[in-house]
Amino acid sequence: MSVISMWNLIFTIFLTFSFLLFSLAMLFLNYSFSIFVSWNIFSWGATDINFILLFDWVSLMFLAFVLFISGSVFYYSGEYMEGEINISRFIFLLAGFVGSMGLLIFSPNLISILLGWDGLGLVSYCLVIYYQNFKSLNAGTLTVLSNRIGDVLILVGIAWMINFGDWSFTAWMGNSESLLLTSALIVLASLTKSAQIPFSAWLPAAMAAPTPVSSLVHSSTLVTAGIYLVIRLGWVYDFWMNELLMILSVLTMFMAGLGACFEFDLKKIIALSTLSQLGLMMYSLSLGLVSMALFHLLMHALFKALLFMSAGCIIHGFKGWQDIRMMGNMMISLPFISACFAVSNLALSGMPFLAGFYSKDLILELSLMGEINFLSLFMLFLSTGLTVTYTFRLIYYMVQRDYVLNGSCNLSDGWGIMTKACIGLVSFSIFFGALVSWLTLDVSAIILPSELKNLTLSICLLGALIGFFISQSTFSFSKTKFSLLNWTSGSMWFLPYVSAQPLVHKPLTTGMETLMLSDMGWLEFFGGQGIMSYINRLSLKIRLLTDNSIKMFILLIWIMIGMVLFF
Repeated sequence: MSVISMWNLIFTIFLTFSFLLFSLAMLFLNYSFSIFVSWNIFSWGATDINFILLFDWVSLMFLAFVLFISGSVFYYSGEYMEGEINISRFIFLLAGFVGSMGLLIFSPNLISILLGWDGLGLVSYCLVIYYQNFKSLNAGTLTVLSNRIGDVLILVGIAWMINFGDWSFTAWMGNSESLLLTSALIVLASLTKSAQIPFSAWLPAAMAAPTPVSSLVHSSTLVTAGIYLVIRLGWVYDFWMNELLMILSVLTMFMAGLGACFEFDLKKIIALSTLSQLGLMMYSLSLGLVSMALFHLLMHALFKALLFMSAGCIIHGFKGWQDIRMMGNMMISLPFISACFAVSNLALSGMPFLAGFYSKDLILELSLMGEINFLSLFMLFLSTGLTVTYTFRLIYYMVQRDYVLNGSCNLSDGWGIMTKACIGLVSFSIFFGALVSWLTLDVSAIILPSELKNLTLSICLLGALIGFFISQSTFSFSKTKFSLLNWTSGSMWFLPYVSAQPLVHKPLTTGMETLMLSDMGWLEFFGGQGIMSYINRLSLKIRLLTDNSIKMFILLIWIMIGMVLFF
């Protein structure tokens, strides 16, 4: 079987299972039906070790989206990764990634969740360092060490759950006060995977992975694992936990939106947009809008995968170049890919009647109906405006702008595999938002005055105008009074430096200093090397004493005779 045929077979299998699981999810939703499977592996004292799977409409629908996007990514990779030496390793890593996500989705048990959670972290590290260069190594180290913090928090939660003899989420249905610590640990662990402040630095750094990996990681698997975990297991909140989530999510949205407005790396802009949307999901969870967060999670998976795949086509055509200042006028050379790129960006910004509109607009309007302080609400709408700003700035730079510094490039859509892989995602990004909202959401009447009802649309229009103005401006931010703002925002409020010091640089340097002082220092001096050196010197002295000296030989004989006579 050829490599292309293998990619096509994987895509067909994943697509078939995706539509089957979506149909089952709709059936389970209509009949309020779920399947709970428990297998007792062994018992340890009063604690039972069970392997539990939960099949309900939430898990089935989420896995259906994961399989559909994973199948599209596999199909897309057939052309994008063509010619790679270790292509079989890439296939196995992607399959392990999807398998770990499936285990996480169907597991209501903390131990099996940890297996899927840790599997995602390990496989993501292997995928980030796939190209095996210095940049990939740094990014992979930061990614895996940031995610290990969440692993430790879940392990502490498992240790605390031993007090109750059960690791499944059914324990949450009992005494919620006693499980408040475990719930808080799970929510804090989700902040690492969903890259909320202060764990945001690893997500843009993970762009060192191949683009198909980025489209899978940033859409429906790794970064959404933390959101899904909170939806599944973290609903036992205290008031301070809701406030903490609200503050961190608003800061994450604002930081990512402001940084994307000053960024010129194409993949990093998309990564910052992922960070902004994750902040919006966590914000809706802090308000108790769990169904809205799940709905936006599913819609975000569709248009973000399309955005990465269309950006990957552009990067592939430019032979790996990612600076948007060197690109432009894509609607002439790449009309279909430009259309996909524009649709995904417009869905990201929440333009009406696209997939992102039905989830994002509902979250904003329900936020206006809630009892929220003004500063939090102001930051939410400001971040929404920044999302529209960098979205229209990116569309203008890539699609419409005529001026390209490196000259014109001979690009064309063609009818290759990468172009075909975008067809299903662009169709779903246009029509699936309305379909899923009709099928799954049951939103009561939203009663708002006309000023607040039009507030979201006004913010979007203002953000679009600002984005167009920034794109048209010809002055350089580095030479103006905005240079400090540019530097601070472009560096994500210095989080990469702050994260790299305690997570990467400091442990490595401390370990090296400990090695030099202990194993290669005092322990070496007083240990094996020191003892060996002392024995060598002693044996040398003894050898000198007996080195063909007749006088010394006679003296030793008299000493031995004297010792015998004396004792």
